[in-house]
Amino acid sequence: MLIQLSIRDIVLIERLDLAFETGLSVLTGETGAGKSILLDSLSLALGGRGDGGLVRHGEDKGQVTAVFDVGMEHGARKLLRENGIDDEGDLIFRRQQSADGRTKAYVNDQPVSVQLMRQAGQMLVEIHGQHDDRALVDTNAHRTLLDAFAGLTDEVLEVSRLYRLWRDSERALKKHREKVEGAAREADYLRSSVEELEKLSPQDGEEDELADNRQKMMKAERIAGDIAEASEFLNGNASPVPHIASLVRRLERKSHEAPGLLEDTVTLLDAALDQLSNAQMEVEAALRKTEYDPRELERVEERLFALRAASRKYSVPVTELPALAVRMIADLADLDAGEERLARLEAEVGLAHENYDAAARSLSDKRHHAGTALAAAVMTELPALKLERARFMVEITTNAQEALAEGIDVVEFHVQTNPGTRPGSIMKVASGGELSRFLLALKVALADRGSAPTLVFDEIDTGVGGAVADAIGQRLKRLSERVQVLSVTHAPQVAARAATHLLISKGPAAEGSEKIATRVATMAQKDRTEEIARMLAGASVTEEARAAAKRLLAGNG
Repeated sequence: MLIQLSIRDIVLIERLDLAFETGLSVLTGETGAGKSILLDSLSLALGGRGDGGLVRHGEDKGQVTAVFDVGMEHGARKLLRENGIDDEGDLIFRRQQSADGRTKAYVNDQPVSVQLMRQAGQMLVEIHGQHDDRALVDTNAHRTLLDAFAGLTDEVLEVSRLYRLWRDSERALKKHREKVEGAAREADYLRSSVEELEKLSPQDGEEDELADNRQKMMKAERIAGDIAEASEFLNGNASPVPHIASLVRRLERKSHEAPGLLEDTVTLLDAALDQLSNAQMEVEAALRKTEYDPRELERVEERLFALRAASRKYSVPVTELPALAVRMIADLADLDAGEERLARLEAEVGLAHENYDAAARSLSDKRHHAGTALAAAVMTELPALKLERARFMVEITTNAQEALAEGIDVVEFHVQTNPGTRPGSIMKVASGGELSRFLLALKVALADRGSAPTLVFDEIDTGVGGAVADAIGQRLKRLSERVQVLSVTHAPQVAARAATHLLISKGPAAEGSEKIATRVATMAQKDRTEEIARMLAGASVTEEARAAAKRLLAGNG
């Protein structure tokens, strides 16, 4: 329920803080006192259309804050949680309106879009008046109200679930059929490609490995000649090793003939022979390392050429050839097993459609029964609302060929305002006053089902009096036993039934000030008597009017 409304600098309101209670609250006051400003302010806080003209003259911006106390599982809380908004404690809706037309929206002090504020606000408050058609203009709302009246929420959710399964299976069938048909058109190409790729059998990482091996073999080929030449020099017929060894032996023999002359030379030549021997072994080892099979190089190059040719042919990198082969094999498998899978998917679609159709027809039957009951419940309320010659009808058009997630029914409220006239859509046939009374009868019949926790009725008693106004008051009182009801009224019969009576007036913003401001006061019992007497008598309140006001209050106490 709405527990508080704070308004700052909106039209004639400078500063206003209102607390609301459960039950029926009425707002009364002279015409032009500012009752509509309150409703415009509340609408603004609920995500209604902003307007720079709402800002009080001379101010840069205005602000409205509405505070709600609702259960933790209420739909508005769920919506806010789904959008990342903290919903602990009371729900605080705050809207800033700048004089330049810009607005800012906050829920629980977190910035939100106006659209989200409006969606959540519609779950919390319904504002109805003679010319307010939001609850009745959309036939989807008619269906929702009928489902709420009949308690069909779970059935509607199940039908929606089956509808999604049916449509999902249809999409899967369509996608598979298109895939099989496309594969069939390219069957020959697909088969030859699969054969070619299977024969080629590309492996992950194969290109890099082949290229690396090829590079190593080509490098080895380039340096192998130099190493072989060095090996030939050290080990071949022209090798200096035998000559140096023969020279060392001769010098060793001569060194005895000339002591101290050749010993160092012999030593150095021996060391040279050792180093040459080591060099021979290293060159032979290097030569072995550079050995490769030219046929292996040729094989590697042919393999690389084949992979890269396939890459160009299929317009994919070599690294993606294995995945392409897998996809083509799968496509070919789909083609080969296509008819079997198509038949299975078609059977699934048929079964899903049957399940949806059965649930939708069952839901439709319940709606038809509920439509008769709802029409009867509304009709019961009409005589007291001076609509005793009118008829209310729930027209349900069932068409299984136009299936929707909500079922196969189009629900529309029709009325006949007078015998002999042609029935038609409630929005087209009923006048403003009749529309508001039909709406009230509908709300009473629905009680708290399909309703926001707070209902606001804006002067729905305009143009009626006496017994009709009293009947409207009775019904608003009955509604307030289940939901919070706020009513802007000119009817004393309605005002007398309120649990809370708010008087709206306007006057100087301060003593001696030329500025005008709207004020709202919660009225005590004595003040209520005077206000209801004013509503009965007009500008000049008589004792008879006071006595009548007391009787009204006593009768509704």
